[in-house]
Amino acid sequence: MKKLFLIGFKDLKLVFRDRAALTFMLLAPFLLTLGLGFVTGAYKSSGSSGISQIKILIVNQDDGQLGQALVDLFQSADLADLVAPTLVSEPETARLQIDAGDAAVAIIVPAGFTDNIIPKDIQAPAGEVLQIEVYKDPLAPVSAGVIQSIVEEFISRVETGRVGGQVIVTQMLAAGLVTPAQVSAIAAEMGQRQAAAVDKAPAITLQSAQSGPAQKAFNPMAYMAPGMALMFLMFTVSNGGRSILAEQAQGTLPRLLVSPTNSAQVLIGKIFGVYLTGVAQMLILIEACSLLFGLQWGDPLGMLVLVLAAVFAATGWGMLITSLARTPGQVSSIGTAIMLTFGILGGSFIQISYMPGWFQALSKITPNAWGLDGFTILGMGGSLAALGKPLLGLAVLGVALFLVSILLFSRRSFAQK
Repeated sequence: MKKLFLIGFKDLKLVFRDRAALTFMLLAPFLLTLGLGFVTGAYKSSGSSGISQIKILIVNQDDGQLGQALVDLFQSADLADLVAPTLVSEPETARLQIDAGDAAVAIIVPAGFTDNIIPKDIQAPAGEVLQIEVYKDPLAPVSAGVIQSIVEEFISRVETGRVGGQVIVTQMLAAGLVTPAQVSAIAAEMGQRQAAAVDKAPAITLQSAQSGPAQKAFNPMAYMAPGMALMFLMFTVSNGGRSILAEQAQGTLPRLLVSPTNSAQVLIGKIFGVYLTGVAQMLILIEACSLLFGLQWGDPLGMLVLVLAAVFAATGWGMLITSLARTPGQVSSIGTAIMLTFGILGGSFIQISYMPGWFQALSKITPNAWGLDGFTILGMGGSLAALGKPLLGLAVLGVALFLVSILLFSRRSFAQK
């Protein structure tokens, strides 16, 4: 047993002295996690839901009722839990603040907007139609999308009222109920009523409901970070398998067998080294994300057991690749392909819950899918007791892969070149 630990820890130390290996094991997944956080706007929200208290800037240059109605909408109590609006006088000032990342969206209402949308004679606007500008921060697409949807709903209601008023006046003229001389007065009154109606009726109403005990809100970064770590875990275990074949080719393994150590002990010791490297990689990435991103991974014991199980299953895949390959180069090529395939199939880039049933079933051959299920449970406040299904899936996957690998290893010798 002591020999197994010595071989395993020796390989672990060698890996952490290899700068290229450390780059792919630790730096690459960390940078990808950081990049995904910026792209998805995960750093932009101040609340746990990811879209609460969206900072917006409003520039209202319209003297009519519609511009003020839009301002009142975003300042209403109905949206108080969703947005944090700030009035700005100049459009360019608002755009500069968005570019600087001070807010997610700037809403710019042009001068004459009300008169352009609801003209005095209820006819279609003449000339260029004035539009509300929604200037968005590309690093906060989710928040910007929410605000744009509210603005579009507001415009839709305004346009519906305008077209409806136009139809009513046209029908009244056709029926002889009003004279052409009365159209302007009727149109003006209907325009005022429409603007007042839009002002009073909010375009969106937030409703929240909760059943059962309160649950912890889920941070999207707690999904992306383990997703990247699990994907690059496949690189680590395949790189460990590559080192076994490389040592065989270099003659290191035969020299080991000259000592009082049999081939089974050497192979198990090196597999143990691969396993230790994978565990160290996962724990370092988890700790780094906790310190730098402020992530809460949930129950510490559950997290540790989940990491051990995920690395066990991933190491099984690494050993299967090694048992099938004949050269270190083949292990590298197959390992890279498996890493990327499992990253997609296992949910590191896309949520597999949105995919077809056959895709979700196929994802279960990856440690990524089972591991992400477990980390999601922990992120939602679950404990070790709630990890039964992911842990069982990882254990069965790992045992099956190791059994197949042992069968294949038994048919070849690692003692000779």
